[in-house]
Amino acid sequence: MSDKNKAIDKAASIKLAVFDVDGVMTDGRLIYTNNQDEHKIFHVHDGLGLQMLKQSGCEIAIVSARSSDLVLNRMKELNVDIILQGQSNKREALLAIIKKLNLNRSNVSYTGDDILDIPAMGACGLAIAVANAHPLVKKHADWITDKSGGAGAVREICELILSSQGKLETAINNYII
Repeated sequence: MSDKNKAIDKAASIKLAVFDVDGVMTDGRLIYTNNQDEHKIFHVHDGLGLQMLKQSGCEIAIVSARSSDLVLNRMKELNVDIILQGQSNKREALLAIIKKLNLNRSNVSYTGDDILDIPAMGACGLAIAVANAHPLVKKHADWITDKSGGAGAVREICELILSSQGKLETAINNYII
């Protein structure tokens, strides 16, 4: 069975999709102006993917080592309620979310791009790395996206989960019919 087929099988039971931010929802670059203003670029396709996934009944969470008002604002705009920033131990943060939601680890996916994400990836049922992830992260992933972080990888993950659960067509039709 291919890695994609294994990922599809695991994705069928996902009830909570957890994502890192920098390098997953963005391309990982940090842009600062002379005034110390921070800029991040989020892909609109990822945002719609998250909305479709949430509307299908899957919970969404963000676990990030950094803290940013930009992330908070974007996640609120997308109706993401579980936002944990400033988390140096992402595994512990993930386990706290799983416990709070009374879920089984097998019902959780985690997507990361750098070595800080590896412990969290090992604490869930479906570990995902984006295409531009660190090579060591890719070695710990059940599946690697075709798209890079900040360039539609999150949408790809959302559609994988929706498709594996037989919900993708309905999620899309909610917007076009």
